[in-house]
Amino acid sequence: ATGVVTGKPLHLGGSLGRVKATGRGVFVTGREAAQRIGLDLRGARIAVQGMGNVGSSAAELFVAAGATLVAVQDHTGTLVNSKGFDLAKATEVLKREGGIAGYKDAERLSSEDFWDVDCDILIPAALEGQITVPRANRIKAKMVLEGANGPTLPEADDVLQERGVLVVPDVICNAGGVTVSYFEWVQDFSSFFWTEDEINERLDKIMVDALRHIWDTADRHKSTLRTATFAVACERILTAREERGLYP
Repeated sequence: ATGVVTGKPLHLGGSLGRVKATGRGVFVTGREAAQRIGLDLRGARIAVQGMGNVGSSAAELFVAAGATLVAVQDHTGTLVNSKGFDLAKATEVLKREGGIAGYKDAERLSSEDFWDVDCDILIPAALEGQITVPRANRIKAKMVLEGANGPTLPEADDVLQERGVLVVPDVICNAGGVTVSYFEWVQDFSSFFWTEDEINERLDKIMVDALRHIWDTADRHKSTLRTATFAVACERILTAREERGLYP
């Protein structure tokens, strides 16, 4: 019965790795996509909008992989440091003050100036509808990783495509959380719980396999990753319906 709700505390049948799972999924799909386009994460410049569970976890993993966090925006402010943020200090500020504005070693910008930051990877991990057409025309990143749900407006998505900016869509990019929620259900159902390393290993494989499948589909149909993602989903549903027959 505990499996009917996921994201629970550990002592109530929750899963290790769940809190950081969405951000980890953003990192894993971003790492795979970066390899595909020849972008070395060592020295890559990252800008993150939203420093909740998703944004902060993704930033932590990218920095651990050698990337430099050069810009952060949350509800309290917009900060930039071309030499890179000290993530330990930034995390301490976030925990203490509930926002990034109190971080000292960075330049303060207006919220709109965030979209002009010179970076390689942009991670919108806050609200939906953040990337509008005007903002899409200003983005300097080579790749956008949609950590939030629906952060890019459809018209802006077209602009990014025309400008050659790779977008890893939310449907796959932020699916790490729901994947580990499924793992939580499986563990509750079997009353057998995995270690965090086992969970991360399984999550990474699922995310990498999914992105590779979608990437190959996009190449085959000369489409965006977003279109390929929906095409793969529809294909699986249609195949299941066609082959179901008398099976329950």
